[in-house]
Amino acid sequence: MRVNGDMKSSEGGRELPIGDAAARFGLRPHVLRHWEDEGLLTPGRDAAGRRTFGEEDLVRIAMIMHGKEAGLGLERMRALLGARGAEERQHVLAEGLSGLRERIALLSRAAELLEKALACEHEDVVTCPHFRRIVAETVADTRP
Repeated sequence: MRVNGDMKSSEGGRELPIGDAAARFGLRPHVLRHWEDEGLLTPGRDAAGRRTFGEEDLVRIAMIMHGKEAGLGLERMRALLGARGAEERQHVLAEGLSGLRERIALLSRAAELLEKALACEHEDVVTCPHFRRIVAETVADTRP
């Protein structure tokens, strides 16, 4: 995650316009608007009705980004940010952790496949016995 500067919105607590808030995280403004539409953010408004983001909004953006990095989708992030009490929060996090562990296992198998393919000395990787063993395991795992 990219964060420019510290988490204070600015000197004296001035709120940031949407473009500046988005830029601090390497995002485009439409992402913050989308997150608002999804109920993840509730930025303030200035006298002209433009969105403004204070420190708490920036913290929330950082939390959403960390959640996304951990594989939590927007629906799960909405549930996490809106959780009422530790039990509800822990349930959301446990589901997210389970999904993350499943993805890690999948990525580990994919890395193993690529390592075998890289180490293969055969002209055609499809004829490599080590590569074929991993592929055969995948086929066997997908049978009903």
